[in-house]
Amino acid sequence: MIYQMIKNHEETEDIVQETFIKAFHSLASYNDTYALSTWLYKIAYNSCIDSIRKKKLKTTPLDKPIQFHSSEIQIEIRDESNSPEKDYLLSEKRQRIQNTIDALPERYRTVIVLRHQEERSYEEISRLLRIPIGTVKARIFRAREILKKKLREE
Repeated sequence: MIYQMIKNHEETEDIVQETFIKAFHSLASYNDTYALSTWLYKIAYNSCIDSIRKKKLKTTPLDKPIQFHSSEIQIEIRDESNSPEKDYLLSEKRQRIQNTIDALPERYRTVIVLRHQEERSYEEISRLLRIPIGTVKARIFRAREILKKKLREE
């Protein structure tokens, strides 16, 4: 677990040792109603977080050139924002999809909205609509197929 967070073998070994030292010194505060492994994992996790916080990220100001040997290098960052045209086209695409969803039969529209707009699980949809999970899955599949077909036609 420590190595997955730290990604450095030597530092992992240090944190493991530090974890056991902290655990030994804190044995009096250990509550034996919980698993020892859980307690140790929490100490290890906190030690990892402490180690990560101690590391200072080297940052470079974007508005100042970098000195490289005897010359300077100016940093240029590409603008990844959309143009007004792309924003408009994206908005139009979203509206077209929403209109197509709105035109679905009620039973298909309901499951698509619950699954993709409200991000509900199949189990939640099943419980809300009081239908079997298999029916939920079938309706979502069918709704997606109808949407694909209608959107291709447009």
